[in-house]
Amino acid sequence: MLDSSLTQEIAAVDGAELDPDVTFADLTTLRIGGKPTLSVRCSSTSAVAQVVKKLDSAAVALLIVGGGSNLVVADGDLDLVAVIIEADDVTLNLSTGMVTAEAGAEWDDVVSLSVEAGLGGIECLSGIPGSAGATPVQNVGAYGVEISDVLTRVQLLDRGTGTVEWVEASELDLAYRYSNLKFTNRAVVLAIELQLHADGLSAPLRFGELARRLAVSEEENAAGEVRRPILLVREAVLELRRAKGMVVETTDHDTWSAGSFFTNPIVEPALVDSVQRKIAAERGEQEATSMPRYAAGEGKEKLSAAWLIERAGFNKGHPGAGARAGLSSKHTLALTNRGDANSDDLVELAREIRDGVFAAFGVTLVPEPVWIGVTLD
Repeated sequence: MLDSSLTQEIAAVDGAELDPDVTFADLTTLRIGGKPTLSVRCSSTSAVAQVVKKLDSAAVALLIVGGGSNLVVADGDLDLVAVIIEADDVTLNLSTGMVTAEAGAEWDDVVSLSVEAGLGGIECLSGIPGSAGATPVQNVGAYGVEISDVLTRVQLLDRGTGTVEWVEASELDLAYRYSNLKFTNRAVVLAIELQLHADGLSAPLRFGELARRLAVSEEENAAGEVRRPILLVREAVLELRRAKGMVVETTDHDTWSAGSFFTNPIVEPALVDSVQRKIAAERGEQEATSMPRYAAGEGKEKLSAAWLIERAGFNKGHPGAGARAGLSSKHTLALTNRGDANSDDLVELAREIRDGVFAAFGVTLVPEPVWIGVTLD
């Protein structure tokens, strides 16, 4: 139970500051969500650990908040404490290529600092909103690169034991948009460690759209892994993301989102074949042949969620003018707050998109964000 004595204990923690006024609409990129019972801003990882341990000992529900870019939160008063991580130190070792970032560091700041220092490996992850601490939780990825490609260790507060220790990335079961930290609340990420390279060149360019933007020729692709100067790649990625409304801008409602709302579905090849046959029957063989389908390991294949959404009849900007929540006018995979949406508006839109894709193709889209106080079902 959160009583006045516990609140006073938390307020006394060095590096912890109570914020009585903030709401989740203030803390999330969707700009949706009600007011927590208490909000605590923590300027150090030590403060985060102490506050979380005090709340856990008293069995008080809490939510760790970093950049707020992956949260769908209910409106109204919420019976939980928001622990806001603002510890944001970033350390770069130019001789080894090792980068250490505290969990509250803005992720794109980590990328920018690394690129400016000549360290490559995460430039394809430029412009992704949110904090560094969130990146291993869902194994953030874009343009053919995932955080698992460079992550060496994470510093975790184990909420079961109260211990703080560095854990090897190999212990996190990292996979497509997944780690064993996701949805479990078993630990809090306090810091991350990345192994980058110091040759000034990017990670191998594996993603067609980015490769085309950087004029990678078919001959270069055929010859092997193609790399480009990291600053050039970062600039190209930011251009691509801005064109899709995927770089947060306060005045652009297309960016009032949780990023890519649905993960790309990984399904059995038989289902992929079924989708392809339906596309062929309805739209012709040429479109069916060009349908994105990729090997996803263990006998599975990955489809494009955005491609399915569009072929299920949902256009950019759906449902149109006047809607409080709608698909981005730039990218169908982003569900956006058009200015005054609430959580019910967003849930209704998400349900419409999910159910529409299933009705059209028999494929179930799975939301990527964390849901607090609301559910899609």
